[in-house]
Amino acid sequence: MGSLLLLGISVSAIFFLLLQQPEQSSSAIILSLKKRHGSSGSSGNQYSSSRPSAGFQGNRSTCSLFLGTWVRDNSYPLYKPADCPGVVEPEFDCQMYGRPDSDYLKYRWQPQNCNLPTFNGAQFLLKMKGKTIMFAGDSLGKNQWESLICLIISSAPSTQTEMRRGLPLSTFRFLDYGITMSFYKAPFLVDIDAVQGKRVLKLDEISGNANAWHDADLLIFNTGHWWSHTGSMQGWDLIQSGNSYYQDMDRFVAMEKALRTWAYWVETHVDRSRTQVLFLSISPTHDK
Repeated sequence: MGSLLLLGISVSAIFFLLLQQPEQSSSAIILSLKKRHGSSGSSGNQYSSSRPSAGFQGNRSTCSLFLGTWVRDNSYPLYKPADCPGVVEPEFDCQMYGRPDSDYLKYRWQPQNCNLPTFNGAQFLLKMKGKTIMFAGDSLGKNQWESLICLIISSAPSTQTEMRRGLPLSTFRFLDYGITMSFYKAPFLVDIDAVQGKRVLKLDEISGNANAWHDADLLIFNTGHWWSHTGSMQGWDLIQSGNSYYQDMDRFVAMEKALRTWAYWVETHVDRSRTQVLFLSISPTHDK
């Protein structure tokens, strides 16, 4: 069965999610985003910092991938940007940009009550043979797309690949396996069109972007940061909701309207028996 999940964890967990998680309605994403996380204080659970084994460990019925912590693991990072030249853009390579420390690279996600298997790029290629994976959203999705490509290349460096960058669509292919992994830039998910020289963010329309998403076997969406931008960083001149136009509105209200449009598209246009849908929650900003 297809499924839709709210994802705020490491990209290497995506492979585990493909086969393990139960179905969830996309409308639940709206409710999840509106809830505040509870306290993450101690609950008596212990988190292991040792390297997880190759297989899943724990009770699948009680394993929550979304509750856990980041633990130090000296075997990380699993790859370096230099291992996949041309994939990680310079602005996303902190070491290239001159960041002096590197300890931040030595952490992995440790779920509560279970261990994730170590990501295996070669196994991923075999499991996803002939499939199409699409990331759609802003630079968080782009980071995840680039990182997943590098994770796979580090495990299977000799496989033949092809990369094409474009706007809004960039595509990476693992030719030996018939796998296509794409990133589609759509920071708001919903459409934004030029009308009389102005950028109009259309909270009720998504078909312009969604035309590129139909054929994917795995869809990974995200949106968040761009809704808070102001001044020269703001991505629109006008907001359209229904037949009304606004120079601005409550950003959370606008985002919720857009996510309802997105959720309705998922429910009505995605074949859930074929396509799995994930939603990446917002992350800390990387502007600095």
